[in-house]
Amino acid sequence: MKKTLILLLLFVAGNATSYAQDTIVEEEYTEDEPITFASTRIVSGHSVETLSKGIMDFRIEHRFGDIAGTNGGPQNMFGFDMLSDMRIALEYGITDKLMIGAGRCKGTGAPYRSLLDGFVKYRFLTQKKNEMPISMALIGGSSFTYMKASTDISQVNSFPKTAHRFSYFTQLNMAHHFGKVASIALMPTYVHRNYVAADDVNDLFALGGAFRVKLTSRFALVGEYYQVFCNNAYRQSGYKNSMGIALEWFTFGHNFTINLTNAAGLGETQFIPYTFQSWGKGQFRFGFSVSRKFSYE
Repeated sequence: MKKTLILLLLFVAGNATSYAQDTIVEEEYTEDEPITFASTRIVSGHSVETLSKGIMDFRIEHRFGDIAGTNGGPQNMFGFDMLSDMRIALEYGITDKLMIGAGRCKGTGAPYRSLLDGFVKYRFLTQKKNEMPISMALIGGSSFTYMKASTDISQVNSFPKTAHRFSYFTQLNMAHHFGKVASIALMPTYVHRNYVAADDVNDLFALGGAFRVKLTSRFALVGEYYQVFCNNAYRQSGYKNSMGIALEWFTFGHNFTINLTNAAGLGETQFIPYTFQSWGKGQFRFGFSVSRKFSYE
């Protein structure tokens, strides 16, 4: 935890020295193409946005423990004593419409830890005034866990084969902005896990929805929700749908997002199939993400 805070402080301090050379994200957009979402992420999931050509994005994402409920409250400093997950990643814009990224997550331990992930995103439609009403992007990614295999063969993390350590997702991201003020998005998502428990299913379909409302030139409110569709007769009980809300803050040339969500994991192969926490029971957590862009053009 201390290492994460030190890294974050150094990250912000470094940005302060180079702020004069940067522009606020929204200044990159013209009147005919206002911003849809300010980052490549919304809360937990992807947005329709891609990095510009030659731009590298360094990201830190962090999730704490439950604020309330049986595992929260003042004894755990409302979740700040706990670390549910964290991710460090690098992402790069190959062209203005095509980007790639890779990262490493601690993992929640339910059921995985030590996760490597990668993705490719291609934005093939961009909303333009009087020409195109929506923006659309196609995203494909995977995750791999290199955690030590359990000796209990009844556990999903026993990994009888190396292929069982892989999970995959594909998403079609569709978004529309209403001028400079608000945006909405739909994110139909397919998740496949190579190895699951006997009372689970390998394939899941989820429909995500999201919004963004601009508050000021530096602040915006965003939210997202993923509804998982599955025949409950073939999947164990206890799973919940991921929901989060966040405040975006543009400062020192980077994007800083403060969020509340019931999802403990990071990445589509984690928060869609492995969210167990309930907002109604106080099992939601504070988190943040910070991203800093670097140009090599």
